[in-house]
Amino acid sequence: MTRALQADRREPVSGDLRSAVVFLHGYGANGADLLGLADVLGEHLPDTMFIAPDAPEACAGAPMGFQWFPIPWIDGSSEEESRQGLDRASDDLNAFLDGVMVDYDLLPEQVMIFGFSQGTMMSLHVAPRREDAVAGICAFSGRLLEPELLADELTCRPAVLLVHGDQDDVVPVQSLPEAAEALQGAGWKEVYAHIMKGTGHGIAPDGLSVALAFMRERLGY
Repeated sequence: MTRALQADRREPVSGDLRSAVVFLHGYGANGADLLGLADVLGEHLPDTMFIAPDAPEACAGAPMGFQWFPIPWIDGSSEEESRQGLDRASDDLNAFLDGVMVDYDLLPEQVMIFGFSQGTMMSLHVAPRREDAVAGICAFSGRLLEPELLADELTCRPAVLLVHGDQDDVVPVQSLPEAAEALQGAGWKEVYAHIMKGTGHGIAPDGLSVALAFMRERLGY
């Protein structure tokens, strides 16, 4: 049984909803952590709703925040518990995405996923295993989980933009080329990358500008 994800949203600036961006936050944060980006992006994506769910579990490593799944080297969980958490959160996220499309009468190609850190890990794990490809994935400061399983388990290949800070001391920047290589090895045609110079574990203006251009193109602006 899936868990209902609590989410906040920002309505389209134009008042005319024809696409959506789903923000997936990082470990120990919450949906509000990324939803503020709608203030910057909304005027350039005027017909787009922004929606940001909280991850389904309270975070052991950050009591006021949430996690998509446990991280053993942070919270002392086992590898098995982490994997079970990933599977369960994947079901929750799939149900949430299905609900967004039904509730707002959107097709998969009208929905963009924007992940940060653990939210990127969820994005890159879940979206390629869905029946129909979403418009794209903006994958900030994360990594591709279980790359060795991807080719056998994928069912679609949404366009992917990988963005990472070259001074990231939380998720190494090497995760970007590793993800790109695995995606291309699994048959992806649309994999793009951007390194944010002088940036740590965060989202810099240049990275956000690249992501905006990526989203505008794929959402039909």
